[in-house]
Amino acid sequence: MSPKVVSVLLSSLFCAASIASSAQSGSLPTTTPAQREEARDIFKQLIEINSTDTPKGSVTAAAKAMQKRFLDAGFAPEDMQLIGPDPNKMNLIVRMRAGAPTSEKPVLFLGHLDVVEALPSDWHTNPFEFVEKDGYFYGRGTQDMKESDAALVWTFLQLHHDGYKPKRDLILALTADEEGGKFNGPQWLVKNHRDLVDAAFVINMDAGGVELDHGRPVVADVEATEKVYADYEVTARNPGGHSSRPRPDNAIYELTTALNKLQAYSFPFELNDVTRTYFQNLEKQEKGQTAQDIKAILATPPDQTAAARLSKEPDFNSNFRTTCVATMLNAGHARNALAQTAQANVNCRIFPGHSPEEIRQELIKLFADSKLSVKYVSDAGAVSETAPERKAIVPPPPIKEVFDPLTRITQQIWPGVPVTPVMENGASDSIYFAQVGIPCYGYSAVALERDDDRAHGQDERIPVDSFWKSLDFFYAFTKALGSE
Repeated sequence: MSPKVVSVLLSSLFCAASIASSAQSGSLPTTTPAQREEARDIFKQLIEINSTDTPKGSVTAAAKAMQKRFLDAGFAPEDMQLIGPDPNKMNLIVRMRAGAPTSEKPVLFLGHLDVVEALPSDWHTNPFEFVEKDGYFYGRGTQDMKESDAALVWTFLQLHHDGYKPKRDLILALTADEEGGKFNGPQWLVKNHRDLVDAAFVINMDAGGVELDHGRPVVADVEATEKVYADYEVTARNPGGHSSRPRPDNAIYELTTALNKLQAYSFPFELNDVTRTYFQNLEKQEKGQTAQDIKAILATPPDQTAAARLSKEPDFNSNFRTTCVATMLNAGHARNALAQTAQANVNCRIFPGHSPEEIRQELIKLFADSKLSVKYVSDAGAVSETAPERKAIVPPPPIKEVFDPLTRITQQIWPGVPVTPVMENGASDSIYFAQVGIPCYGYSAVALERDDDRAHGQDERIPVDSFWKSLDFFYAFTKALGSE
């Protein structure tokens, strides 16, 4: 099935599902105070386990803590696998068995336990302490993505407590190294233990969600495709010399000149079938200049002035093009010497249809400096002269049994909010399942303000109410997927 056909089907299915669910939205039972307290305790425990890819961090510690909760709740030991190629990065696979023998393939819920390093000196709270204040939960991983890990752990425990027997197996995979590292959990599991994670489809909780605009729910995003992640090592070298005799070809000057060019540069504006569908849905929810500009970019040809105005909003900008930004710097060897080497990591999120090698060549052309080298850096940190030709995943075909309950339950929690396919602007573990033909749909059921995306950043936080609503969603959604 071609990407174009899939996108058309996605668009029509989302529209049909939205209409149907609006007519039968009704009310959804909400979690009790006692249930919320249990989920909060799971969330707190996960946040306070340092699961960074550092000597102080351990994904295994988080996985074992969740394994203990399942064992204490009465899950059979044989229905849990703590497995991985590195003792510090074990993945936890939990299986809720069907109530009767079935030929239906399982549903897999996917979430990663690792988080990006956080410097306590940069935060106003301890990043590895769970803090509740002013209507928010603070801590590293509250947005990416221990909130959803906690919601699904609680959901599986609650369904087990309720005596729920699904019609087919439900699998929860809590994995390592999504944020980078040598032992990416899903990739390793698909390659070495496919039987543990083989499924009819995957719900990846590390994507999608509900966009808020000053508290107003605007649109619910479901990942249909994603950008390609790539890192590049940009290096300037020269003989250096005494700092009392500055030279214009100082390595630091050469590197910063290149980075200034990058900062001033915008990759070309693009839309694909998924982002076009997203903005068509969004146009109906927006007002004023924003709505007019969205309409203008959807025209043929797109209005570039409107695109420039919308691009001032970082989330819109990321939907329009490849983006590249310097994320790390290293230069010099002595305070009183000209730098002989200056190096930067440039991180790119590549628009579908383009490869890491194509973007590497564009960076070389943009910098236009033969003294600079631009090399590709793999997820495991290996540096090479060329980059892969890998391109983004093709949107999976729509599955009615996923989108009917997803849209219905979303409408019950956030009435009138359209559900739409979206391009994930980051990167996720969906790709490893897509590569072996398993459809993967990204949805976190977490509502966040557009301008309060703090994942990987300072004072990461999630609204308390958004966490409670994600519990309501995943309990109902997981039960629906296991029953239909």
